[in-house]
Amino acid sequence: MMKCSKCNSPDGVQRAGFIRGRQRYFCKLCDYHFIDQKLPRTPERRSHQTTISDVAKVLGVAPSTVSRALNGHADINTNTRQAILEVARQLDYQPNLLAQSLKSSATHTIGVVIPDIERPFFATCVSGIQQVASEAGYRVMICQSKESYEMEVSNVQALIASRVDGLLICHSRETENFDHVRPAATRGVPVVHFDRVCDEVETAKVILDDWNGAYNVTEHLIEQGARRIAILAGPESLLISRNRLAGYLSALTKHRLPALPELRTHINFRPESAVAALDRWLALPEPPDAIFAINYTNAFDLLVALKERQVRVPEEIAVVGFGDEFMAAMIEPGLTTVNLHPHRIGQQAARLFLEQVEQKERFQPRTFVVSGDLIIRKSSLKGLGGVFSLDI
Repeated sequence: MMKCSKCNSPDGVQRAGFIRGRQRYFCKLCDYHFIDQKLPRTPERRSHQTTISDVAKVLGVAPSTVSRALNGHADINTNTRQAILEVARQLDYQPNLLAQSLKSSATHTIGVVIPDIERPFFATCVSGIQQVASEAGYRVMICQSKESYEMEVSNVQALIASRVDGLLICHSRETENFDHVRPAATRGVPVVHFDRVCDEVETAKVILDDWNGAYNVTEHLIEQGARRIAILAGPESLLISRNRLAGYLSALTKHRLPALPELRTHINFRPESAVAALDRWLALPEPPDAIFAINYTNAFDLLVALKERQVRVPEEIAVVGFGDEFMAAMIEPGLTTVNLHPHRIGQQAARLFLEQVEQKERFQPRTFVVSGDLIIRKSSLKGLGGVFSLDI
């Protein structure tokens, strides 16, 4: 029982609000206000995450009172609310999102899985996702697979266990089995594939116009006089590899050029595999006069390797890529490539997620196609000798 600090009697003492997180009292016998000196002025920080019960214990109120105050309920006295907020700040209280999700069945969090956050393309995709998600009141939790199937599976499992409201995923180059995605989609968790997608699971998808992009860049090489055009394709399991290969082959067919097997190879996108393919082509009795790398980073690998081997670009071998970033314009010679608009891809992936949340059972998975733009630079201008660059 609290005694008055002036008259030392407990008979007339009653609580009278809070001051800076400390209980204030009033003694009716001697008309005196005082503060309990036994309570610490600054609550000690705890080694574990602060809970509502911790805040309630410091102030001597019920946890339900703290919960209502933190959630802005109107039935809490203004002074009491201010005291609770002050103690919560001092104890660095953070809401338990998992506990809230168990109560509301929503975390307002989107899980995103990408192959490599250091790649400008994927980082820009995430930027587009973040913009749309933030405007809609969602947080974004980002995981990267580092091009590993096992890590991708682990990322998906961790995000689902964290009760994310949706999953946006771009598969790793190793991924050939998609069973780790199917359970989430089957249970009604919104799943959106972007860039590297799969046909095995029925989900919303954002893809690039790979066929037309590959067709246009191959036809550009033909217009520059190239006749033996090699293609550095990606893993055959990836849909983008198959689509870009199909566009390349169609351009050759239209211009009555042979699709020579020795000028076609599938690699895992690693630099060493790109350089090994280049050396095999240079060793041919008749090397290619142009190379189309379906991945722009491999196009950079080729430009560096060709320079080391004293092969002139584009005079002897022209090089084109697929995917644009600032290095494509800075490297010498500038790389001809296709701008894939990754920010737009990320934005659309997030919008498809929001559509699915809004429409629920009425949502019909659909595929959104983003068209790329051909950017012509020195690396492919064989007819002009690589004298200047032209962006279109």
